[in-house]
Amino acid sequence: MKKRIHDIDLFRKYPHEVQEELFLNLIDTAKGTDWGKTYGYKDISSVREFQERVPVSTYEDLFPQIERVLKGEQNVLWPSKIEWFAKSSGTTNARSKYIPVSPESLEDCHYKGGKDMLSIYVNNYPESKLFTGKALSIGGSHRPSEYNAKISCGDVSAVIMQNLPIWAEAMRTPPLKVALMDKWEDKIEKMLETTIPENVTSLSGVPTWTYILLKRILEVTGKKDITEVWPNLELFTHGAVAFGPYRQLFREIIPTDKMNYLEVYNASEGFFGIQDQVGTEDEMLLMLDYGVYYEFIPMDQVEEENPKTLTLDQVELGKNYALVISTNAGLWRYKIGDTIRFTSLSPYRIKISGRTKHFINAFGEEVIVENAEVAITNACNATGAIITNFTAAPLYMESGKRGGHEWLIEFEKEPNNLSQFTQVLDRSLREINSDYDAKREKDIALQEPIVHAAPRNTFTNWLSHKGKLGGQNKVPRLSNSREYLEEIMQVNGL
Repeated sequence: MKKRIHDIDLFRKYPHEVQEELFLNLIDTAKGTDWGKTYGYKDISSVREFQERVPVSTYEDLFPQIERVLKGEQNVLWPSKIEWFAKSSGTTNARSKYIPVSPESLEDCHYKGGKDMLSIYVNNYPESKLFTGKALSIGGSHRPSEYNAKISCGDVSAVIMQNLPIWAEAMRTPPLKVALMDKWEDKIEKMLETTIPENVTSLSGVPTWTYILLKRILEVTGKKDITEVWPNLELFTHGAVAFGPYRQLFREIIPTDKMNYLEVYNASEGFFGIQDQVGTEDEMLLMLDYGVYYEFIPMDQVEEENPKTLTLDQVELGKNYALVISTNAGLWRYKIGDTIRFTSLSPYRIKISGRTKHFINAFGEEVIVENAEVAITNACNATGAIITNFTAAPLYMESGKRGGHEWLIEFEKEPNNLSQFTQVLDRSLREINSDYDAKREKDIALQEPIVHAAPRNTFTNWLSHKGKLGGQNKVPRLSNSREYLEEIMQVNGL
């Protein structure tokens, strides 16, 4: 672990050299693939040539090649044998994404990220007793692909667990056969049975599902809080959704100063970031030696057919960029769908600011997920509220009526005053988003938001209806259409 901290310090100090060497290695490795031959990888010697020859791709653009690999063809996008696919749940539409997972991406990206996470944590907390107990991780499931029975597809957490080395498997709970169960309701009951007696020292997972598990544990054990069940618990590693709105929820259920929280950026496509500083929230070190080459699209270029992309040495502090990756699993100039913002350029640290498709801009207000999460957190703090989930959509203008935003929020603890909550939410959005503020000025284009307090299990019912309970499935925070909001309300009879 100490040796790895030295390696991390190396790419902190020489980020551009590390990324350029990695880029050249990716190009050289893939030059004999069908993709590499199509775009003349054997003649590419610079990033500029790469950007000129190879288009920025969405999932839909790459799918014809991905489908060939799903059906059993090899050496299409990457030379190593691809036998695993992460079935992406970064979207809640009916159509899933299948992300190839190569042996290199598993070992040099996902597992390396997991080991680095532990290295960084122990380096920051040298008195840690993490390894005296077990890590509880809430994963998804996997099954043979419908395209080819020899190919396995599943949630990225399931792919990782299924391939864990023996030493890592011995350190975690629940047993693999429980962790990989596909029915969420059955899995959570089996998890209770197998994990409550263990000495759990750390948790990892999506905040929403982790909290549901912890609440169920308290119901079954009759304990007041989680420290009575697992007194040595000291770490929750979380990702997939911003933790800000959930922070108070976890403080109440795990009320101890010994508890630490570590944010990671681990997606189906790769492991990209780890919170490396004590006391910072949602800010992560961009990991530069995981077989991932990074490019960044300025937000005014996101919808362009051939967007201008920036390399790491060209980015600016505080600006939002759409993330583009080329990886050791054969994703080439792939637009992952996330937007990030740099909080530091030496070393390179980022915050996830949202999704390229999850925003509200029906009236030119350009509200992104990060805006919404900050405003929700402020409103909760001001009114004593605690939320479990939320979504928002535009209210379109009708004759004689202004437009606005409609929010559906499920509270674990309702605000002492919903009207005050709404006002703080609105005021916070105005303070952090000048476009929203301009549209709200004197109710010119936008009226005050409408906030509905949703009944318990509203979002769980909807995810269950969609067949997306558990794993890394999550609710879209914002949408520029009313599709999600109206479907959620319809499923719950609201």
